[in-house]
Amino acid sequence: MENTTVKQPEIRTDIPVPRNSLYTRYIKRLLDIVLSGTAILVLSPALLVICILELIYHGRPIFYLDKRPGKDGKIFCLYKFRSMNNACDENGKLLHPSKRITPFGRFIRRFSIDELGGLFNILNGTMSIIGPRPLMVDYLPLYNERHKYRHAVRPGLACWDLKSDGKLTAASWTWNAQFENDIYYVENVSFWLDVKMVFKTVQVVFSKSEMRTNSDRIKFDGNNLTETRTRSEILKAQEAAEKAAAQKQD
Repeated sequence: MENTTVKQPEIRTDIPVPRNSLYTRYIKRLLDIVLSGTAILVLSPALLVICILELIYHGRPIFYLDKRPGKDGKIFCLYKFRSMNNACDENGKLLHPSKRITPFGRFIRRFSIDELGGLFNILNGTMSIIGPRPLMVDYLPLYNERHKYRHAVRPGLACWDLKSDGKLTAASWTWNAQFENDIYYVENVSFWLDVKMVFKTVQVVFSKSEMRTNSDRIKFDGNNLTETRTRSEILKAQEAAEKAAAQKQD
């Protein structure tokens, strides 16, 4: 029988040394400005169509705006096209993201079209084309001393494991795997590494990965670096345990 176990990176505590070069200080930012500005101009007709479809499927606002930590942990406003509606339960509380994502939302997530809003973040300097993904502000106090260094550079639209097949799963892309990959980027950022990351992004977009599409990834809590289960799998396990405990009491 084939072994499908995914090898996980070790949990490290050594402090990274961010790469400091002419490219990281000047050239990378210049390329970000030129490429993001050009992309916005070239894609403007497509962006207009997306805006119209957003109004049809999700209503206002067109963009999902969220506070995220950027370089050195400085908070900025992230722009993304919305992939969910505002459906609420009987108490007026927003439903779980997996219940609110629409067919159009799944489509734009599958092909990372929702990320095109980030082009404006790249142009204004709060993000870069390639860099660690900007995660939730709530995660800031939960990082260990090593993983805090993922904020030593501007966050980006993508930062992938170049050795992976691009098909992200909860088992292959644990929080520790993602953070260690971010640290690898921080220590080795270069023009050629960015070029490789761009090509890897194309592979991931067309890999039919469901990880971003189904909104089922667990939140980082500081203690689940190596958790390989999805949120649904954890909930099912908890429900099964509660049911077994109840039957045992009966």
